[in-house]
Amino acid sequence: MSLKKIRWTLKRHPFLYLTRFRLLSKNSDAASIATVAYNDWNRKGDIPNFFNDINIEIFKKGKPETALELAKCISLWLCEHTKVGPGLSKPSDKALETMLYGNGGVCSDMAQIFNNFCLINDLQVREWGTTSAPFNRANGGHSFNEVYIKELDKWVLIDPSWGMLFYNENGSPLSVLELYNLSRSGKKINYKSFIPNKVIKHEQVTKNYLNPDITPFLICKYRNKTYDRYLKWARPYLPVFVIHFIVYLSGRSYFYQFPIDNYKRIFS
Repeated sequence: MSLKKIRWTLKRHPFLYLTRFRLLSKNSDAASIATVAYNDWNRKGDIPNFFNDINIEIFKKGKPETALELAKCISLWLCEHTKVGPGLSKPSDKALETMLYGNGGVCSDMAQIFNNFCLINDLQVREWGTTSAPFNRANGGHSFNEVYIKELDKWVLIDPSWGMLFYNENGSPLSVLELYNLSRSGKKINYKSFIPNKVIKHEQVTKNYLNPDITPFLICKYRNKTYDRYLKWARPYLPVFVIHFIVYLSGRSYFYQFPIDNYKRIFS
């Protein structure tokens, strides 16, 4: 077995996956996460300069006036200029560089990059993940974002990997909690990509969002500067899960908040 394959196996091993949730998960509720944002733990100065250079390219024709159009513009540009591929687990500037000029990056890489662009453009943003409860190895989960839209006075789910929004039957864009509550009550949900000619398969949306076994969790206290520093220092020598465990031991790790389901259902 090649070294590359061994690393991939270790990264995806169910024991490591479930151990991460045992260490990092907390039960929560809608009120507790109402104002939680990536911006709470990150400042513009914490973001590598490469993001500011690319931001100039994104908005070289000017910035939209509304928060929703601004967020959509970032997602649209990234989808048109990046190439998906293997998960990266690199410092944020190297991850962005690889996605733009190489071939790599999965939904979690895109969500973290999207966080940084929203931050430097003064948008309140946060990152969500999903998993299955009980754990199902066939579903590796998904990552996406939520942006606070001032003109709507609410959080709105935006999937930057697919350039997609969800809507209720009246055409209003949904937040993450609105989506899952409507889905579980059997209400009609619409979704649409704002990327021209983007085809989204219903099976993929069901797998990542509408399956009743899927539960969302909010990623809290992710400090971009901290993880960039550790990844630059240790990534050539240590597996990613070891680096993350070192950050955990330092007391500066991110954690997961489960506002809908008891996270212990994952281990059922």
